[in-house]
Amino acid sequence: MTEAQPAARTARAPAEPVDGFDRIVGANRIMAILRGYGPAETAALAHRIWDAGIGLLEVPIGTPDALPALRAAVAAGAERGRRIGAGTVLTLEQVRAAATAGAQYTVAPGLDLTLLAASLAVGLPHLPGVGTASEVQQLRAAGGRWVKAFPASALGPSWVTGIAGPFPDVAVVATGGLRVADAAAWLSAGARVVALGAALADPTEVARLSELMPQVR
Repeated sequence: MTEAQPAARTARAPAEPVDGFDRIVGANRIMAILRGYGPAETAALAHRIWDAGIGLLEVPIGTPDALPALRAAVAAGAERGRRIGAGTVLTLEQVRAAATAGAQYTVAPGLDLTLLAASLAVGLPHLPGVGTASEVQQLRAAGGRWVKAFPASALGPSWVTGIAGPFPDVAVVATGGLRVADAAAWLSAGARVVALGAALADPTEVARLSELMPQVR
């Protein structure tokens, strides 16, 4: 007779660390995403963003050649006491690379509970992308509370209002295709943070930040 096998267990990610996104975000309402820049330009842009009053910064690492830019941002952040996140994290290898590069949190375009658990296991809070109530429910069951509404431009600000009904404790970061002029509507709808990426490559949009920041501080 063979010994009975134990019943299979459902994997459950550990709860967010005490210094999770509540502490990372603090009073900040705007996040900058610096995608596709070289290390020197990333560091220079990071300082300009912090000078403008934006305290949250993400550097996507969807491709290996983006890691030097992340490391440059981390080094710049160390000078300013800023935490840098690694975005477009899709694999376990990228979780490890983010941790090695010195990122303080990870961000993904979708919900993958394996990545969530792996990121938390190395001490990095994880922000997964969601677009449905089912995904939010899965994340809550796994112990997560912060979500990235993605792509925000397709979901619309009313998504935040709607999701707050069944999930009032969920904190939303709106990301994807947003411009500076969109921020007010998302924040009014209940988003905790609005992320701006491609818009920051437009000098006109950057100039509008000076008008936006006093309104969200």
